[in-house]
Amino acid sequence: MIVATGVRADPLRTARRLADNPGDWPVAPRFDPAQRWYHRLLAGSGVEAWLLTWLPGQETDLHDHGGSAGAFVVVAGALTERTVTGRDGSAALTGRVLSAGAARQFGEHHIHQIVNAGPEPAVSVHVYGPELATMTRYRLDGGRLLVAAVDRAGAQW
Repeated sequence: MIVATGVRADPLRTARRLADNPGDWPVAPRFDPAQRWYHRLLAGSGVEAWLLTWLPGQETDLHDHGGSAGAFVVVAGALTERTVTGRDGSAALTGRVLSAGAARQFGEHHIHQIVNAGPEPAVSVHVYGPELATMTRYRLDGGRLLVAAVDRAGAQW
C-alpha cells in the first residue's frame, strides 16, 4: 500500500496521477468473476484511493460516499455512471459512458451507480477526501429515492 503523509490532495489530481502511473501501483489489477476486485492505493491525511476492476456486468449499488467528495478515472475499458435525475417525486437514473482516460469529479452529496455495461473488462482509480467512513446505499421505488442500507468502513469493506 502507498501511504500519503501530511498532504491534503485534490481528488481529481490525485486520481489522474495514480491512473497515469500504473507502474507505481503496489499490485497489478486482478479480475474476479464473483465480484468487483479492489485494492487500497493510498490512505491517510484526509485522502484515500482505490484501484478497482470490473468485468462486464459488474456494478455497484446506487450509493453516496458518506459526505466525502471524490473523483475517479477510467484507466482501461469503459464504465457507465448512472446518477439520479428528476424532481417532485419522479427520480430516475440517467447514464453516461466514460471511456478510458475519462475522469469524473463529484461533491460530498453525490449519489451514483457505476456499471461495466460494455463487453470488455475495465479498470478505474477512485479517490475520496476525507477517507470514507460510511456509504449509504439507495434504491428507487416508484420514482422515490429510498435508503436501503448504510455501510461502515471496517465492517462492510
